[in-house]
Amino acid sequence: MQTRTLGTTGPQTSVLGLGCMGMSALYGDTDRAESIATLHAALEAGVTLLDTGDFYGMGHNELLIGEALRGVPAATREKALISVKFGALRTVEGAFSGYDGRPEAVKNFAAYSLQRLGTDHIDIYRIARLDPAVPIEETVGAIAELVEAGHVRHIGLSEVGADSLRRAAAVAPISDLQIEYSLISRGIEDEILPTARELGIGITAYGVLARGLISGHWQRGRTLAANDFRGMSPRFQGENLDHNLDLVDALREIAEQKGVSVAQTSIAWVLSRGEDIVPLIGARRRDRLAEALGAMEITLDADDLAAIERAVPAGAAAGDRYPAEQMARLDSER
Repeated sequence: MQTRTLGTTGPQTSVLGLGCMGMSALYGDTDRAESIATLHAALEAGVTLLDTGDFYGMGHNELLIGEALRGVPAATREKALISVKFGALRTVEGAFSGYDGRPEAVKNFAAYSLQRLGTDHIDIYRIARLDPAVPIEETVGAIAELVEAGHVRHIGLSEVGADSLRRAAAVAPISDLQIEYSLISRGIEDEILPTARELGIGITAYGVLARGLISGHWQRGRTLAANDFRGMSPRFQGENLDHNLDLVDALREIAEQKGVSVAQTSIAWVLSRGEDIVPLIGARRRDRLAEALGAMEITLDADDLAAIERAVPAGAAAGDRYPAEQMARLDSER
């Protein structure tokens, strides 16, 4: 397994991480046994970074990871790094109702996560979205106190803009910024990515397959389950979806010429953007995991990258990456 280091102060991790959200929520029904088998297969393959959120399935995802980690050899468990997002508030019905970044809330969230995960520390801890009522300095300061107490190893951020990056980094060392980055979500390239690099902050890129949209597996006319949030995503709607799948068809031609899959090409492109970027793959099944891991063997030369740029230029996607209400909560989009 190839490795990369998250920023100048963060840990060394596998070059690909595993995003675990879909094993518990938001993408339709889940399969607990297959999820645990996929987690075990990832760890056996050398994947060390497991990304979760305490609000994924209202704690279900952390419990799932804790269960999976209890079923692996001690040497494998010691290498695993758990990245946790916190702060999202949920209703009994599962709706999102805001974010809480108050210092006392930060420590409360951490206490529950440690219990569910069955561990004595969280490797990387980050608020999922900034709480507009709490200065980022206070939220990051509270995580820094958890680091000092030994409950957290590294401080991360999620979906924040360049100004917030600077303010946070002035309080404590920041290992990485978790943010959406893919062939069709390239907004970070203008200001956020250069600022992160200036500050020595790594990037953990989620949504590298745009929630399956650019995986090569999405079929036109597919019917989504009622509990699949992509049914509300602008990029999966009507003419937007048709346009975006046309981009995938153009990308497929390049992939087929190289004898690889569309998903592998999409992941390899993110890997090519810099040694400071670690893509998170959201595989829920072992076959999808195996396909994604194959991206590590792909080298995209200058001609390949130019062809991909012509097929899917920056800004080519139709539709925002989240519904309007969620877009308004993104500090990274301001």
